[in-house]
Amino acid sequence: MDSRKLALLCRELADNKKAEDIVILDVRELSSVTDYFVIAAGTSEPHLRAIVDEITDGLREGCGLRPKAIDGTLRAAWLVLDYFDVVVHVMRADVRERYDLETLWGDAPRVKPRKRAAARA
Repeated sequence: MDSRKLALLCRELADNKKAEDIVILDVRELSSVTDYFVIAAGTSEPHLRAIVDEITDGLREGCGLRPKAIDGTLRAAWLVLDYFDVVVHVMRADVRERYDLETLWGDAPRVKPRKRAAARA
């Protein structure tokens, strides 16, 4: 699966668990480490866990993909799932605001989510 499709799928899986303010940044021109960042917020430790589990379980069961690494903790309210070409950041809103990855990577274009079939009808 190409990295853009993987990023969009991660966004969709996070959305399944009602992650808030999901953003995909295209960092291909800015980073040699990864192609896309997916950034999503949750409201509590259980919500963060549900988002992370939905992404990891969905990609493992649906695509046979496992993260190369998982970093962070629920207690720290920031977890990072490294799928090599896509790095997913799941964090509580206050932590997200403090570290402000969108501004830090402000030169990265945002990727628009896929249109849902129902939205087109």
